[in-house]
Amino acid sequence: MAPVMSSVVMCGICPHPPIMVPAVGQGRDGEVARTKEAMLELGRLVRDSGAQTLVMISPHAAVFADVIAINTNPALKGDLRQFGAAGVKFSLDNDLELAGEILAAASRAGVVTVGLDDKLAARHGINTALDHGITAPLYFIRSAGVNLPLVHISMGMFPFPQLYSFGVALRDAAAKLKRKVAVLASGDLSHRLTKDAPAGYDPVGQEYDRRIVELTQAVDVEGFQDIDAAMLERAGECGLRSISMMLGALDGQSVQSRVLSYEGPFGVGYLVAALLPGAPEAGRRLEEHLYARANEKATRRRKGESYPVKLARTVLERYLAGQKEVAVVPASAPEEFAARRAGVFVSLKKHGQLRGCIGTIEPTRANIIEEITANAVSAAARDPRFPPVSKDELAELDISVDILTAPEPVLGPEELDPQKYGVIVSSGCRRGLLLPALEGVNSVAEQVDIARQKAGISPGESVRLERFAVIRYH
Repeated sequence: MAPVMSSVVMCGICPHPPIMVPAVGQGRDGEVARTKEAMLELGRLVRDSGAQTLVMISPHAAVFADVIAINTNPALKGDLRQFGAAGVKFSLDNDLELAGEILAAASRAGVVTVGLDDKLAARHGINTALDHGITAPLYFIRSAGVNLPLVHISMGMFPFPQLYSFGVALRDAAAKLKRKVAVLASGDLSHRLTKDAPAGYDPVGQEYDRRIVELTQAVDVEGFQDIDAAMLERAGECGLRSISMMLGALDGQSVQSRVLSYEGPFGVGYLVAALLPGAPEAGRRLEEHLYARANEKATRRRKGESYPVKLARTVLERYLAGQKEVAVVPASAPEEFAARRAGVFVSLKKHGQLRGCIGTIEPTRANIIEEITANAVSAAARDPRFPPVSKDELAELDISVDILTAPEPVLGPEELDPQKYGVIVSSGCRRGLLLPALEGVNSVAEQVDIARQKAGISPGESVRLERFAVIRYH
């Protein structure tokens, strides 16, 4: 008996800069000519693949921290009006049968999803129109002669294995319906390639883009999983999670990769690639393996945590378990923490995204151990920007602890450095603080402006500036 072929007949990676659409670019689209031609080629590959439904995953749809949304409106509409091209508009049929089956298959796989229609969206103040992550590439896909029903999926914020599992569920849903589908991951690469890039310059951006192109050429799923969170932050990317979801749809298949183009003329990386599935290949059934690798990595990371981070994690374990006494003061506590006072910030991240951060500029407790204890609980339970952390989330949290030196006054901005020093901006009783080495804060002016905003100090008010150094523990 011949092996059963997947219902996923092709996959692809596509960028989404609206400027590549002629009506938006108004001539500047010529600066991404290679991307435009590659997008047309990708469209031709979709057209010739035999696909009956087009599935597109976008990072600019309604993105949630704890759920993947699938648009369940019968008609999917969108345009490029906000980019000055109201005439570029789309209205496509939604493949509701496939959307429903993906929701069911993902649920069986333990990946939390939700069907998002206009009624539910209105309750949450969300717009379900096709976003530019769909409409910009769709312009070229349609221009190549593709006229298929669409399933519109929001990028998820889960860890890599769960995103990959969603793609596997998508594949299984298509197979159950015997529906041939093409899956496109919409996403730009680094936004920090040049000094005039929209998110500022970081040399890691170019390194990140080279790595993504290499991994795509090799269809190296494990390599995608191993991309460091710090690299992602510094690169300022938006497409990796969409790509991770798309890769899962290829699980268990041999894959031919074709990188059709890569360029970054506006300081943002644009990759166009086609991934064409072939015969079943047992060695590429990677889903369980990816979870095992993630667990091994987490175990190694926990073993390598510093004393302040281990302390914060133990405190949170006790607090989230409902213990009344959460303080941890072992006899072997290092003297540098047990016998010294300092301001402390405790930061919690989940899947690379901030989940809570609370701190004290100056010491308020008897020693650093007590400062960490109090601020760890506050970061998990009292950060007004986030709901309280749950017990189930603790294993997924990455914790860092910043211990501050005493603030010292500075005469002016020339004595500041946003990478080396944090800043405190004061006016009367209002006081705003910003830690050093934060993603997206690349100048003294930005650092001071953000600290002003946090304190409610207007740009024209005179202020007192202080700086402090930080020892960051992971």
